[in-house]
Amino acid sequence: MPFAILFPGQGAQSRGMGEDVFGRYPGLTQFACDLLGYDLAELCRDNPDDVLSRTEYTQPALYTVNALRMFERERREERRADCFLGHSLGEYNALLAAGAFDFATGLRLVRKRGELMAAASGGGMTAVADTPEPELLEIFRQDGVEGVDLAGFNTDTQIVIAGTTEVLDAAHAALRAREVRFAQLRVSAPFHSRYMEPARAEFEDFLRGFTFSEPSTPVIANVTGRPYEPGAIVAMLSRQLVEPVRWTDSVRHLLALSGDSTPVDCEEVGGRSLLRMVDRIRASAAPSRLSESTV
Repeated sequence: MPFAILFPGQGAQSRGMGEDVFGRYPGLTQFACDLLGYDLAELCRDNPDDVLSRTEYTQPALYTVNALRMFERERREERRADCFLGHSLGEYNALLAAGAFDFATGLRLVRKRGELMAAASGGGMTAVADTPEPELLEIFRQDGVEGVDLAGFNTDTQIVIAGTTEVLDAAHAALRAREVRFAQLRVSAPFHSRYMEPARAEFEDFLRGFTFSEPSTPVIANVTGRPYEPGAIVAMLSRQLVEPVRWTDSVRHLLALSGDSTPVDCEEVGGRSLLRMVDRIRASAAPSRLSESTV
């Protein structure tokens, strides 16, 4: 039975996270504190003024905790993965686990990513429930709502949209008029959308300053819903800022690797939110969106 390890992204942070691993890896923890310029373990333990909700702190903190938990798993010589998959920020942990770069490089990358994303403003993101992509787009077309980007396909029953504040206000009005359920996300900008292009361009330049190895174990990319191809790390990580997280397609590809007779086995690092998404996607018989959308 194929085995995959999943890494959560922004939104999985919580006060007290990392207390199970910081003490086991004092050297790496201190290195992270020195590189970041603040006491990461203390920040995660106390979360003063809800600082963990701020993107520039969330991303390096969650990357570090995910990484230490993965190192602990490897130390215990638990079952090796046949594939890695991470949701948005979690993709960096997937690439780390697959040997594409070392812990220090990954931390520098997510620190820069978090800073660039935190600097963006003037919009947000909203999760929309029980409305397939064609129906959602038709709603916006009928009401003349322009400027909405589809920023994430989490399951067949949840799509995330992104836009400026004005655009999202119009989108919310259109959804409310049709009694479509939606929830605004606690983010400071329209991530994974066209509005992040300035950040994407700067981040791509930053990425080109590093040397990456090819993943030793397949990593499924958020951008394509398919495993990384050779030499694609800079392109995939920069495109990820402006393109949707194709989690549904990524999981479907993962499930297709095993076939019906040997269902894939998944483990999530640090939680179960991604596993619940996998269960919903596994239960759905809908075709892949890759044939319907450009990437």
